[in-house]
Amino acid sequence: MHRFTYTAFALALIGCPATLAQPTNVAGGHAGADMSIEAIEPDSEAIGVGLAGEDPADIGRYLMASGANGARLSPDGSRVAYSLGITGQAQLWISEADGGQPHQLTFGNGVSFFRWLPDGSGLIYGADNDGNERPAYYFVSADGSEERLILPATENGFRIFGDITADSDRIVYASTERNGLDFDIYVTMLSTGETRRVFEGEFAYLARAVSPGGERVIVTESVGEDSDNLYVLDLATGELNTLSRPDPRANHGDGGFAWSDDGQSVWFATNLENEFTAVTRYGFADGDMQTLFAIDADAGNVSLCGADDRYLAWTTNHDGFYRLHVRDLSSGEDVEPPGLPEGYYALSCSGASSRIAITINGWRTPGDIFVWDIATGEIGLAYRSTLAGLDPERLVRPESIRMTARDGVELQGLLYLPDETSAGGELPPLLVEVHGGPTGQSVASFDPVVQYHVDRGIAVFEPNVRGSTGFGRTYVTLDDRENRLDSVRDLIDMLDYLREDGRVDANRAAVSGGSYGGYMVNAVLANFPGHFIAGVSRYGVSDWVNALEIASPALKASDRIEYGDITDSDWRQYYTENSPIQQAGRIDVPVLYSHGVMDPRIDISETETMVRTLRENGVEAPFIRIPDEGHGWRKLANRLFYYRRQAEFVEEQLARE
Repeated sequence: MHRFTYTAFALALIGCPATLAQPTNVAGGHAGADMSIEAIEPDSEAIGVGLAGEDPADIGRYLMASGANGARLSPDGSRVAYSLGITGQAQLWISEADGGQPHQLTFGNGVSFFRWLPDGSGLIYGADNDGNERPAYYFVSADGSEERLILPATENGFRIFGDITADSDRIVYASTERNGLDFDIYVTMLSTGETRRVFEGEFAYLARAVSPGGERVIVTESVGEDSDNLYVLDLATGELNTLSRPDPRANHGDGGFAWSDDGQSVWFATNLENEFTAVTRYGFADGDMQTLFAIDADAGNVSLCGADDRYLAWTTNHDGFYRLHVRDLSSGEDVEPPGLPEGYYALSCSGASSRIAITINGWRTPGDIFVWDIATGEIGLAYRSTLAGLDPERLVRPESIRMTARDGVELQGLLYLPDETSAGGELPPLLVEVHGGPTGQSVASFDPVVQYHVDRGIAVFEPNVRGSTGFGRTYVTLDDRENRLDSVRDLIDMLDYLREDGRVDANRAAVSGGSYGGYMVNAVLANFPGHFIAGVSRYGVSDWVNALEIASPALKASDRIEYGDITDSDWRQYYTENSPIQQAGRIDVPVLYSHGVMDPRIDISETETMVRTLRENGVEAPFIRIPDEGHGWRKLANRLFYYRRQAEFVEEQLARE
């Protein structure tokens, strides 16, 4: 589970949240925005962009480049559903798997997740209120002619969707609606709306994948941002049986779960017996876990494809560049995958055909959907992303760089270097862009803001400091608890390496990040002054005591291992002393701050406190407040409004000698 990124735990979420300038009272309560603090807010300015090539100084065209997210192949393999944000918010679209005109299915609030009904008649999707992450669930028919509410949003209803039974009449999900804190497992009948709580949990028990017969569901219990326990739940009796509860902790669920057709086994990726996640099969008859594929790279996207589970597909992650693997289980032979663009891959299989949908988000590909027939080898493009008139030859491929920290830990990051026409013959200044998480990873996906800066002559480095995923079971634990500042120090060691490398001007370096990355900006500027000349902190933590106390229900389980128990006096004292707000007086460079009023993960007061403190100390601290967003910017208008100002700030600061 991730506090500040939409990955492992929040599998159902696509995108971010939104706003409403009023207090909420969930998991300790949010204070609401302090409207007395001077801030810049979106107004009625036009959001258009100029002609292609007309104004290279405008980031708008880069932000307009877009593609598909979360593609899911229909049960019969004939259609593919996906999320698109071209209307300004993420909506549900559908296309024929062979390509053709896309068809929009939803038109309301941004869609946060979607799943096909097993009979192919329609889809279940979720939508929240401007990013507050309390979704309602809906049904929409595959042709868009019918749409109805299944479950309304509730005040305490932080929900995480699980799966749909094979009879297309029951959904299984986790929700906090009982007490606003603990995730329980629920079943709702689609035909009647009848809802039943099957299992009463504590903290974060999540429903994941329902067995083919609909009688059992795989359940994970989050015990850290990088780990979980694994169970199977009987939906009729509520009996929970343990499949894996390891010590030391391990991860079982990030790569997805695939039940065999006979319901006798389940396939997934786990690092239970390995340093990296390996493709693994659990047999219910003998309780045996069998490792099928293990290398020094994390496996994920585990999927069974075709009739009788003939093909097993998965991906591996190599320094943020993904590779596709397929094995014919009937022969035991590997199938050579087609040539695909580089980037981050997501897979979706059909049980009735040998087709597989591959969504690719890469440094030159904002989101293409390929459909490959494994049996025949035929491959086609079901959806082509748009570069909005950008020249693909101007987009820069990141270089994976490894270096050694001062204490001997090997670190990694992705470096984007401008070419000579952009750099103008000089060493380019540097923007260090820190990912969220903390257990996130910078990968070779399409980032319009990064590509914009690089084309404007600014080098961008995306560090994967210790604590990041993708580099082994040990690496992800190296920032736990009292080691938090070691990962902050990594940013300085990486900057020193880049200075010695000689390809960037490390004396003109700014640091930027959102969510946990926003915390890293606050922390590195406060604890290691004199290295960066400016900062950009988006919706980040400044006071860990406050942040851990009011953490949303989805986060509290992981907090105990990742950060320590804030109710313990020793940990409370530790975070009282080691929160950025306590060292804010040492920040002496300009910092651009921003936050969404509706943020349910990190309260806006965290940013307001930093803004107020820096301004009182005479430090430049512009503040952008977005009233109708939550934990990040979903809406195109807000993205255009914000990133134009961030780009202006970064260029102004890095132009300083």
